[in-house]
Amino acid sequence: MNKLRETMMQDLARGGYAKRTQEVYLDSIRDFAKYHGQSPEDLGQKEIRQWADHLVGEGLSAQRLRQHYAALRFLYGKTLARPELVSFLSAPKEKKRLPVVLSVDEVAQVLQAIDVFKYRVLCATIYGTGLRVSEACRLQTGDIDAKREVIHVRNGKGGKERLVGLSPVLLKLLRLYWKVERPKAPWMFTSRSGGPLGRKTLSRVLALATERSGIQKRVTAHTLRHCFATHLIEQGTDLRVIQILLGHASIRSTTRYAQVSTGMIAKTKSPLDMLPTSN
Repeated sequence: MNKLRETMMQDLARGGYAKRTQEVYLDSIRDFAKYHGQSPEDLGQKEIRQWADHLVGEGLSAQRLRQHYAALRFLYGKTLARPELVSFLSAPKEKKRLPVVLSVDEVAQVLQAIDVFKYRVLCATIYGTGLRVSEACRLQTGDIDAKREVIHVRNGKGGKERLVGLSPVLLKLLRLYWKVERPKAPWMFTSRSGGPLGRKTLSRVLALATERSGIQKRVTAHTLRHCFATHLIEQGTDLRVIQILLGHASIRSTTRYAQVSTGMIAKTKSPLDMLPTSN
């Protein structure tokens, strides 16, 4: 299994897969091998079907199932060159749910409830730029261009680079953070080991801060990204600009924020209001 894992890791790297995606795929195959107690090289379609049924029985979300299936398709389709074994796998459809969005005041309450300065600045950075959690956690000091007022996202989803805005408020906050914390180069937000912060720690911090603030919503780091996009829409920012800032490949991913923008919905005039009224 160790040799197979190393080969699959090399194939993923050659394919340009993001580091996080590589980790998810490798962990999935490890669990698959552990479930059967054998190397995937020695397993057939019968065992793959059993694993797929097991995953469905665990009640996993459609997103998690897609990740597990994608890992199997990569292993058997690419690394082992036996795509016929996984040809039956179909990506499950996910229920379309509206993202959780906070008001501006609620965002402020959550940020104020984070008692560790480092995490408060990290969350403010996500809200102020729309960065993905992984992008924010792996932000480097050299990515911040104060003169041009932009942040260079070097390893976005799919390996794509982009620029996002750097507001004067965020720049001031980052400079204060640098002065107080002196993070270990090259990372802006470092863990105790000196590497970039992990998303799991940030999730726990936000859950605690949300509880302290008394807000009855499930708030994650990705919620702050949702808030960034929705609040920009309510300010009148063009959807295509927001698409670029978020790094969305399709405008359809961006338009869903218009569905949760209470500002836009409230401004929409009902046809009932246009009916003539009688005296």
